[in-house]
Amino acid sequence: MKSAFELAMEKYDEDPVEALTPEQKEQLAEIDRKFDAKIAAAKIRTEPKILTLSRDEASQLRAELAVELAGYNDARERQKEKLRAGFTHPGGA
Repeated sequence: MKSAFELAMEKYDEDPVEALTPEQKEQLAEIDRKFDAKIAAAKIRTEPKILTLSRDEASQLRAELAVELAGYNDARERQKEKLRAGFTHPGGA
């Protein structure tokens, strides 16, 4: 009989990405693409402005960009977690 620790380690060792269907992987990839595009647009919009600003203004704009990018990454992870929560895994899990 396996101990609780051994059972927990078996669950931990399972690769959750491997358990996803191709359709589920595509749904997660779509979220990544959406947020990668938002991040790229924010950088494209902001980085040329930084070159025209004083050091202090550029520093402030960089800080604002960092906050914006962190927000996008947080939103990305929230959407992916929400999506994962609705997945049914192959094998009936």
